[in-house]
Amino acid sequence: MHMGELRIISYSSEPFQDRREAGDMLARDLEKYGGRNTVVLGIPRGGIVVARQIAGILGAEFDVVLARKLGAPGNPELAIGAVAEDGKVFLDEALADTLGVSQSYLKREKEHQLEVITERITQYRSILPKASVEGKTAIITDDGIATGATMKAALWAVRQERPERLIAAIPVAPPESLESISSEADETVCLRVPAFFAAVGQFYNSFEQIDDAVVLAILKEERRREYAK
Repeated sequence: MHMGELRIISYSSEPFQDRREAGDMLARDLEKYGGRNTVVLGIPRGGIVVARQIAGILGAEFDVVLARKLGAPGNPELAIGAVAEDGKVFLDEALADTLGVSQSYLKREKEHQLEVITERITQYRSILPKASVEGKTAIITDDGIATGATMKAALWAVRQERPERLIAAIPVAPPESLESISSEADETVCLRVPAFFAAVGQFYNSFEQIDDAVVLAILKEERRREYAK
């Protein structure tokens, strides 16, 4: 447990115009991390739009985080661990023991999540090679969190790559999820923590479905931006 700094910018329930606006606003609060020693990683798929905005404004490197959560038996939303892009597993041993998770279940769940990761590696990494975060500031973002399980898994996986500083940047989240996230990051920034939270989509005027075609188009643009430097 790291229990890093938690910065809540407001308790407003006002919606964002779209994911780009959320990214713009987060970038303002992350200004001090501008430059090439920072990598901004988006969680597919909505988080990729937010990450790209932040990276563009900060002049930072952009990437996607392909880690997947290992869900608990009978409760897939509860993260008991994470599988990283390279297949490494991080397990919350204490939680897995408490829930009595068997080795055979873990093996099946890991294989299932690795299938999803492998599919995305095939699609995404042929366009945008994986960025190294070792010794850098790594900012992980999404378009919002509900349970926080996916963000937690991403933080666990990226922490294993030894960044100098690990930051969770979140447009909107319920307070209880935020608390559990902040124990995994060195710093957590959340723009809005509303009193009533049903779903991430309620806090966006425009919350269009992001499919793989949109993601691939963003990755291609980012690769061109990188090569133009």
